[in-house]
Amino acid sequence: MIIGNKTFDLENKSYIMGILNVTPDSFSDGGRFSGRDDALRQAETMIEDGAAIIDVGGESTRPGYTEISEEEEIGRVAPVIELIKANFDIPVSLDTYKCNVAAAGIAAGADMINDIWGLRKDQGEMADLIARTGVACCLMHNRERADYSDYPDFMTGFRADIDKILEIARNHQIKDEQIILDPGIGFGKSYKQNLLTMKNLSLMQQWKLPFLLGTSRKSMIGYALDLPVNEREEGTLATTVMGRMAGASIFRVHHVKMNLRALKMADAILGAGDEK
Repeated sequence: MIIGNKTFDLENKSYIMGILNVTPDSFSDGGRFSGRDDALRQAETMIEDGAAIIDVGGESTRPGYTEISEEEEIGRVAPVIELIKANFDIPVSLDTYKCNVAAAGIAAGADMINDIWGLRKDQGEMADLIARTGVACCLMHNRERADYSDYPDFMTGFRADIDKILEIARNHQIKDEQIILDPGIGFGKSYKQNLLTMKNLSLMQQWKLPFLLGTSRKSMIGYALDLPVNEREEGTLATTVMGRMAGASIFRVHHVKMNLRALKMADAILGAGDEK
């Protein structure tokens, strides 16, 4: 897959996407990088630590978040995208589900749109934008509520939702080579449903598209380990390794260096041949 001016071998290799939240209220690092200089320094640190993509977000998506205006979100993300692209040769992803914000981000230099609603938050405008511009996209599974009573069981509903996302994408002429899927850990799922998604993560391979895993410091880990958000790195690393073993190829994380080392170890094991 081509993202920006870089080629990613998503069939055989794993990559880190570094999270850069330029928000005052994100659940893990809200306010730390909302200043442009701080954001640029954090991007530089993540690149030095091995990030292959920087994901810029201007609106928190934590549970109970307050939606902000498109103008405010653009004002947060567009200057940061421009700064990163002016200073570093790295693909930039924009974390937004709003078409106008995505358009402004692409104009500022974004190479990829990370849509937490998987093209299902509007009437096709985001899908048309992605098709027209040719940028890469990450399309995530999500629901308003963790209610799957319209299907026999959770996993059946989960698969049907992914099918619907891909139906929208293809109906709007988004090419398969533009698409990365995301199972949406922490979104539209109960704690047990998140665990079940992780347990069955290899099912993501049935769509024969690359998929991204974003579990970094999320509440699933907090509930499982009974730990606050700043003590969830070990749990994140466990999910990163399990995700790689299940076929995920991009990992959206806060702590780049730790997760990259874990991936290198997992890839070494996966790449081992039979010894005679």
